[in-house]
Amino acid sequence: MKPSKSERKRVVLAYSGGLDTSVAIRWLQEKHNVDVIAVGVDVGQPGNMTEAIDRAKKIGAISAYAIDAKDEFVTDYIFPSLKANAMYEGSYPVCTSIARPLIVKKLVEVARKEGASFIAHGCTAKGNDQVRFDVSIGALAPEMGIIAPMREWVMTREDEIEYARVNKIPITVRKESPYSTDENLWGRSIECGVLEDSYQEPPEDAFEWTVSAAVAPNEPEYIEIGFVKGIPTSLNGNSMNGVELVTKLNAIAGRNGVGRIDHIEDRLVGIKSRENYECPAATVLITAHKDLEKLVLPKDVIKFKASIDQKYGELAYDGLWFSTLRESLDAFVDKTQEYVTGTVRARLQKGTAQVVGRKSPYSMYDTGLATYAQGDQFDHSCAKGFIYVWGLPLKTVAAAHKGKVEKVEQSRDVVRKVQRNRK
Repeated sequence: MKPSKSERKRVVLAYSGGLDTSVAIRWLQEKHNVDVIAVGVDVGQPGNMTEAIDRAKKIGAISAYAIDAKDEFVTDYIFPSLKANAMYEGSYPVCTSIARPLIVKKLVEVARKEGASFIAHGCTAKGNDQVRFDVSIGALAPEMGIIAPMREWVMTREDEIEYARVNKIPITVRKESPYSTDENLWGRSIECGVLEDSYQEPPEDAFEWTVSAAVAPNEPEYIEIGFVKGIPTSLNGNSMNGVELVTKLNAIAGRNGVGRIDHIEDRLVGIKSRENYECPAATVLITAHKDLEKLVLPKDVIKFKASIDQKYGELAYDGLWFSTLRESLDAFVDKTQEYVTGTVRARLQKGTAQVVGRKSPYSMYDTGLATYAQGDQFDHSCAKGFIYVWGLPLKTVAAAHKGKVEKVEQSRDVVRKVQRNRK
């Protein structure tokens, strides 16, 4: 005998409102005999979250949540990543990667509130997101079971539409796109279709946030970004919150063709994939932030931080956001940002974002030391002594080896002749 509805266990489903997760509600009820609680988390993706949640209830979810997490996404995920200049493999600003741990955090909060035993997501068995979801759930709620419908069933889009029709599931089926996309405030990912041919240039219909550099305005657009302790706080002299700043900069950079990324990416699951992204704001902000760091940080800190930045991006990409290492790196990064305050001026033109000016009250750039003109304050008398000490190790090595290199080469010639004679 099946348990009554009140006795059934509960599962919290990461719900997007799309075909996959809509069908998953009914599938979870039938396959796993559970009550489904749908949770939509808004991190800046398109669509009406309220309408999607209403649809989840109509499909059969016993409860549904629409959570606006945009402010938290910017403050606790985007900006920490920006301070670390997080770029996976030097190309990808980890836009999709850092949204997943926040979504999981919200799922766990709802699951505990609702007394759920499971958390479900719509990730496939081939991508990175399944790792980010599963690992993050394990880090925040190790007691929770995990159900991944798309790993358990194998259904084509047509199969899902037919399943929805037979089971009278209300869905909104839009014209099928040749691409698989994911969007949030920090960027848009595009894959599948003709993009799977690594030699094929991405067609223009793959992009939505950026114009082609070929049709971008000929005249450059100048912007000024104000930073306080590594965090952008103003755009063109206007103070604004993080969500507003990132949103406005996405539009400004996008209309100048800035932020298109096309690269071969090493997925966590062990395969290489051709990935395309649109990250206008991320591209400009990371470029500006790194430039400001050069102005205010000592040379050794900049060089060492570069390795930390790389590791930070890898941890985010690999689903280890909630790891002790990532949290520890945050402490180091935050320390380096104490004086990363100032203004960066950038020129946006035809797909490029170039820093053309920077200033800071903590600038280490001293005109008196750098100039060759009148007012030069550099003590030229120190140069000879510095060069002597700096070059002394090489000079010492040369003296120690003098005449010995030739003897070594002569010995090698003798050995070669003996070896040739033996042959």
